[in-house]
Amino acid sequence: MRTRPAARAGQYAALLAYLVFLAFPLLWLLSTAFKSPRELGSLHPTWIPRHPTLANFRQAFDEQPLLHAALNSLLVAAGAAVVAVLIATPMAYVMARRRSPLSRAATGWVVVSQAFPFVLVIIPLFLVLKRLRLIDSLPGLVLVYVVWALPFALWMLVGYVRAVPAELEEAAAVDGAGRLRTLVSVTAPLLAPGIAATALFAFVTAWNEFFFALVLLKSPGRQTLPVVLTRFIGAEGVADLGPLAAAAFLATLPSLAVFALVQRRITGGLLTGAVKS
Repeated sequence: MRTRPAARAGQYAALLAYLVFLAFPLLWLLSTAFKSPRELGSLHPTWIPRHPTLANFRQAFDEQPLLHAALNSLLVAAGAAVVAVLIATPMAYVMARRRSPLSRAATGWVVVSQAFPFVLVIIPLFLVLKRLRLIDSLPGLVLVYVVWALPFALWMLVGYVRAVPAELEEAAAVDGAGRLRTLVSVTAPLLAPGIAATALFAFVTAWNEFFFALVLLKSPGRQTLPVVLTRFIGAEGVADLGPLAAAAFLATLPSLAVFALVQRRITGGLLTGAVKS
């Protein structure tokens, strides 16, 4: 059935409204970052700064070690994403291909574990990391992020593995390929969009996470970027709005860059051309 012009116009209007809703915080943050203190204190704020300035960016870098904190965040987020994907991929394959009570129990654990709030698990995690002597260390934070991201990453990859027809693996076995060769040459390439999406999820989650980093990292030189951003808020709760907006805008760029790099794999068809009808 053909879509009526009015219905199509309504769809485009709804999509435009949704895009504006998503883009509004970033655009307002960018506008605030380039405003002078006088404009920030104006009773009639404007979208476009009347007198754009880079003073907020200079002040942000002068007041706080943003580059060092960003490097810490990058190491932690990248490490968590890589480790989570390496662990979740073979686990997801086994859970998807071998249906058993243990597999169903693991799937149930994945769903239930997402209901636990941060506050409920922070004390046990703190005690475990203290025993392992990983408190106030980036490897300890990577371990926490891997544990936290692994259930959802596993749940995502199970769905991608189940979308890969088992007939492809059977055909490879008939052609003489072993299990390892089949996984590497047949299944893994078809899972590339799922692996990219899972890695992106783990990276963004670790990059933006604040609570665990605040509790587990005490040394200023090891703190991540979200924790350092809180230093722009004074003891009385008054924020240094210009530098804070500039630093926060810069903190969003790595996530956007990572998404731009992998979005083609995410939006690409998972099995386009794999099976001919």
